[in-house]
Amino acid sequence: MSDNAEIDTLRTPSFALHGRTALVTGAGRGLGAGAAIALAEAGADLVLMSRTESELDRVAERVRAEGREARVAVCDVTDTARLEATIAGLDALDIVVNNAGINFPMPMLELPVEKLDQMLNLNLRACLMVARFSVERMLREENRKARGGAIINMSSQMGHVGAPTRVVYCATKHGLEGMTKALALELAESGIRVNSLGPTFFETPLARPMLADPQFRTDVLDRIALGRLGKTEDLMGAIVFLASPAAAMITGTSLLVDGGWTAR
Repeated sequence: MSDNAEIDTLRTPSFALHGRTALVTGAGRGLGAGAAIALAEAGADLVLMSRTESELDRVAERVRAEGREARVAVCDVTDTARLEATIAGLDALDIVVNNAGINFPMPMLELPVEKLDQMLNLNLRACLMVARFSVERMLREENRKARGGAIINMSSQMGHVGAPTRVVYCATKHGLEGMTKALALELAESGIRVNSLGPTFFETPLARPMLADPQFRTDVLDRIALGRLGKTEDLMGAIVFLASPAAAMITGTSLLVDGGWTAR
C-alpha cells in the first residue's frame, strides 16, 4: 500500500456505543449517575445498580429520555450471592463501570474496625466480585473476542498518592489499581479491556461533607493545578472514551482526571 493510499484510509475510531449494554454500580447519584447518562448519550443501554430504588428510578428516567433502555437492579454489591445472581441474569453485558465506593476519612488510630471492614469490603472486595461475575457473563458470548468488552474501575487520585486521614481509602484504591493491571493482562486474550479512572475531589454527595470545611476546601484547591474542583461532566467524556472503540488499544492503565494533583 502506498503512503497516500494509507493516509486516505485513516478514520478516527468511533466513540459510539450503540448495540452495547453497560452495567454501572453506584448508579443512583454522583459520578455513577453521570457515567450512566454519558453511556446512554453515546448509545448504550443501561443496567443501573445501587441499594436505593428511588435514586435509580430518576437516573433510569433520564436514560430512557435519551432513547435507551434502562433496567433498574436494586442490589447491595457487598451481597455476593445476590450480586452474582443479578449479573448472571442479564440479557447482555459489554461494559462495566465499577463505581460503588465509600470513604471514612479519619486518623488511622481513631478508625473503628467496622469502618475499616466496610471500606475493604465495598471499595476492593465488592469491586473484584463485580468484575468476576461480569466477566463470567461477558464470556458466555461466543464472539466476545471480536466484540470486545470494557471494565472501568472507579479508582481515585488517592490510588496513586498518599494522604493523611485516608490510610485505608488509599490502601483500597492502590489495591484497585493493582487489580486493574492484573485483570487487564488476564483478560487481554478474551478481548476485554480493563482500565481505571482516577478523579480528584469532585462536587459529589460523597465529597460534599468534607468540602464543607473551609480549611479543607482551601487545601484541596491549592493542590489542584487547574484551581477548581471537578464536576461530574468532567468525567463523562473519559468514561465514554474508555468504553468505546476509540480506546481499543488501551488496557491495564489509569486515566487520571485530577486537574494536575498528581503532577506535582
